[in-house]
Amino acid sequence: MKKLALLLILSLTLIPAQGTDWTRLLQGALKAGTAMSITDEDLADAVKSEVKAMDAKNTVCGESSPYTKRLKRLTKGMTNANGIKLNFKVYKTRDINAFACPDGSVRVFSALMDILDDNELLGVIGHEIGHVALRHSKKAWRSALLRSAASDVIGSRSETWAALSDSYVGAISSVALSAKHSRTHETEADDYGYDFLKKNGRNPWAMGLAFKKMKQLSEGKNKSRYDKWLQAFSSHPDFDKRIERMRQRAKKDGYGVKD
Repeated sequence: MKKLALLLILSLTLIPAQGTDWTRLLQGALKAGTAMSITDEDLADAVKSEVKAMDAKNTVCGESSPYTKRLKRLTKGMTNANGIKLNFKVYKTRDINAFACPDGSVRVFSALMDILDDNELLGVIGHEIGHVALRHSKKAWRSALLRSAASDVIGSRSETWAALSDSYVGAISSVALSAKHSRTHETEADDYGYDFLKKNGRNPWAMGLAFKKMKQLSEGKNKSRYDKWLQAFSSHPDFDKRIERMRQRAKKDGYGVKD
């Protein structure tokens, strides 16, 4: 509450009284306070509707699908990541992607499964789960709320900014699903993915194999087909460095490293 009160006082100090929308100004202060106190449960609740909408929009492979059976086999026993209950589904689509949500929903696209072997797929899944387990999306959502709060403060003085702020607020929950992560977060997710696979009885070198495949696809003659998926890795550490990092960890832990 002290931070919220301080923010409100600063807002009132910085914004001239004449022409100020005090309701919007107060909303900005409240959003900032909410951003600082957001919980894991808040974020999970916020994205549930987004996940539900995505599941309805896409064709979800049924229990008898070879894709579903393969994913179930690969992820058997992977039920929890740092206190977050996991659930897995496959989208039957020509698009290439995979993602994990703050509520524990992991979605893998069938086209991605077509181009990755079991180890490579496990590496991708491990990395995506790492972002969720380490609450990286929570940090992205908090940042979005703070930016929205700043927009409200500006919007209290301008109708144009007010309209922009309103449209921005409507997209906050989706930020947690689409945010780009920092290089530090990517490295942390790599390490978590390695430990997660190891803990669940899989060969963690799968992480390195996944990065090797990504590098291969990014350099191949048909790389344009994978651009959209690989663009998500544009801010990631260099593939060679990531591969070598996983290689050294696997060797140190006594795992057979085969390219």
